[in-house]
Amino acid sequence: MPTQSHSSTSRRTIRVVAAIVIDGSGRIFATQRGYGEWKDWWEFPGGKIEAGESPEQALRREIREELDADIEIGELMYTVDYDYPAFHLTLYCYRCTLPDGHVVLLEHEAARWLKPEDLNTVKWLPADEQIIVELQRGTEAQT
Repeated sequence: MPTQSHSSTSRRTIRVVAAIVIDGSGRIFATQRGYGEWKDWWEFPGGKIEAGESPEQALRREIREELDADIEIGELMYTVDYDYPAFHLTLYCYRCTLPDGHVVLLEHEAARWLKPEDLNTVKWLPADEQIIVELQRGTEAQT
């Protein structure tokens, strides 16, 4: 399980979860942020882990809030530690599926299903870039 690590100083740490949603044909679900400093950048859907929540509980809640969907959560694929200018991020990425395939974008500007070879066609959040490399590496290993 790859971990990207940058030196973390005394800045606050935010723990978040993300869904690496992969469909039956190997395409990966990506969402475009519709708000904040990173508006228009692409990410995997998910969000902050609240006090008292497990990562899996947080991921289910976030997917309901962001996509009005239920999600099946599989194994933890990646953990990424990344220092943004204002905070340190610890990101837990789970392999997931959307059982009925239906989503409603409640917080994002757009969403796309991308083939692994097309993942670089969108501008990913910095913490997600290592995940993209790993996902593409994993696809190459399977061919």
